[in-house]
Amino acid sequence: MDDTFDEEDEGGGGAGGSLAVTIGEDAPVRLDKALAAAVPEAAALSRSRLMRMIAEGAVSRDGVAVTDPKTKVAAGEVYTLRLDPAAAVETLAEDIPLTVVWEDADLIVIDKPAGMVVHPAPGSPSGTLVNALLHHCGDTLSGIGGERRPGIVHRIDKDTTGLLVVAKSDRAHHGLARQFEDHSVTRHYLAVVHGVPSAADPRLRGLRGISFEPGGILRIATGLARHKTDRQRQAVVWESGRHAVTRVRVVESFGGHASLVECWLETGRTHQIRVHLAYAGHGLVGDQTYGGRRKLGSALGQGAEVGNAFPRQALHAATLGFDHPVTGERLEFASPLPADMAALIGALRAR
Repeated sequence: MDDTFDEEDEGGGGAGGSLAVTIGEDAPVRLDKALAAAVPEAAALSRSRLMRMIAEGAVSRDGVAVTDPKTKVAAGEVYTLRLDPAAAVETLAEDIPLTVVWEDADLIVIDKPAGMVVHPAPGSPSGTLVNALLHHCGDTLSGIGGERRPGIVHRIDKDTTGLLVVAKSDRAHHGLARQFEDHSVTRHYLAVVHGVPSAADPRLRGLRGISFEPGGILRIATGLARHKTDRQRQAVVWESGRHAVTRVRVVESFGGHASLVECWLETGRTHQIRVHLAYAGHGLVGDQTYGGRRKLGSALGQGAEVGNAFPRQALHAATLGFDHPVTGERLEFASPLPADMAALIGALRAR
């Protein structure tokens, strides 16, 4: 990008400094809207952030603070935005080992292990990926929304393994969020499921929201919303909820009793793959939340024993691709199967 700041700061205000903004000829007449239109994209200052800055007296003209967002502006006027250092967050940094696949000044890609929650919550206040990132990144975090914290733009479940990208700067956070919103991020998962999804299955073809695309690719399109009685779960709905689309391709069949499938998301909803495959009758092996009490049959021999004792949903975020939000470079990453899933597949093959 060609835009530069008045001083050394180049991370959306995370490190402090100031930014001079000149109102353009065709700018909106209101200050908040005019600034939103005139601020360089590299500054990654959203309109809501700009409104907070105005209210806090961080926007001035000729040395005088302007605190009314409705102030009328004129072309050629220069406003100075005070970019305060990012505030520390209450979440504690913890020295937790991380598998870092990529890292630069704006983002970091992690290969997450099973058992790690992404973000602190009432039931998981510590030991999370965010706690680990605060320690690992330290002062390289330039701040997200005015706080010195990593920017979580997507999540994977606690017991799902694999790739996750996290923003280290405001400009990266906004750029990555836009890509997730417009579905330009590519994410492919590998899963071990009960049965083998097949276009020849009349039961599957008869399910609402199920269709097949060329190459035998299963397409599942439904609404998803919180379960009516269990708020920790998601459920397929039709008259409400958030639109969700998952595609599934069979990679390998294990005697017709189980299969390794590749899944990719057109949308990214909570538990989407797990809910969709359970709805299709091909729930994930090891999924205690959506898999019910379904067991693998004895025809799979030792594979059934390993599968029925598998301690988590057999789901791995295997590939991740996106455009670097600052440089524009296309980045593609791949993660090998974790040891437990590799052992499960090995046992199923050895039936």
